[in-house]
Amino acid sequence: MPYFKECLESILKQTYTNWELILVDDNSSDESTNIALNYSVLDARIKQVKSEGNGIIDALITGSKLIKGSFITRMDADDLMRVDKIEQMRNRLIDKGEKHVCVGGVKYFSSGKSLGDGYINYAKWLNKLTYNESNFNDIFKECTIPSPCWMLHKKDFTKLNKFNDLTYPEDYDLAFKMNYYKLKVTGVKEEIHFWRDHGKRISRNSNVYQFDNFIKLKLKYFISNELQDDQKLILWGAGKKGKKIAKELKEKKQSFVWITGNEKKKNKMIYDQKVFDEKIFQEDYKKLILVAISELNFKIPANSKMNRFISFY
Repeated sequence: MPYFKECLESILKQTYTNWELILVDDNSSDESTNIALNYSVLDARIKQVKSEGNGIIDALITGSKLIKGSFITRMDADDLMRVDKIEQMRNRLIDKGEKHVCVGGVKYFSSGKSLGDGYINYAKWLNKLTYNESNFNDIFKECTIPSPCWMLHKKDFTKLNKFNDLTYPEDYDLAFKMNYYKLKVTGVKEEIHFWRDHGKRISRNSNVYQFDNFIKLKLKYFISNELQDDQKLILWGAGKKGKKIAKELKEKKQSFVWITGNEKKKNKMIYDQKVFDEKIFQEDYKKLILVAISELNFKIPANSKMNRFISFY
């Protein structure tokens, strides 16, 4: 891993020094194991262990079993910390107490080709949420807890069942768990974590981070936590994302009404499901609207008192 030493050096330079670093070897085949061993020999705060399984989740579970401190955060081996990251996050958690998650501003940088607009815009959007401490407001749109730029009290981490029951994408799953555990956000309103983008980054290459897995995870929490017995589920949007959601809902045997503003798709059958027009908003019963259209096209219709909207876009 070409960036591992840089990552470790950014941790060693932290202004807060009373930390322990658990390095988990997830079956690496390069020089990472030797690098980790050398650093653990040089600094007693660093421990190296072999993962008890395969993949990031198993590595996280392995490392979490060894935690001794009062706070926990995680780090990716290709990223960098600002020198005061740990100190800033720890101080905020001490100030706020338990039942809080501290998050901080993030910034992408690239080792290789130039960053795409998508990465830059995502970081800007995420930082806006963080600086307003409103990260959970848009949690169904995208992962709103920047990984790995969060810190928890160990007691809260334990109550969340640590990393033990996560599914991929694991950072997004953990964010949902934080949300429904009703943690409050406290934010470091500066860029303290630096995400390195490069061609071999696991989020770019692993099948577990494919778009479909994000949809499945969102629907899992949406159906179990947001949909109430007296509400009818409405799926709004029949584009690429709407179709993915509809297909997954049908596989889950979850009943829903499908609507669209696209004249070409109104009253058509897609996946053996009729797609209706938006007049359904005026019908007199409680509706939970799953929004699968872009914000540019999303306007809450008039006379929608019986409707509740949650955007997946």
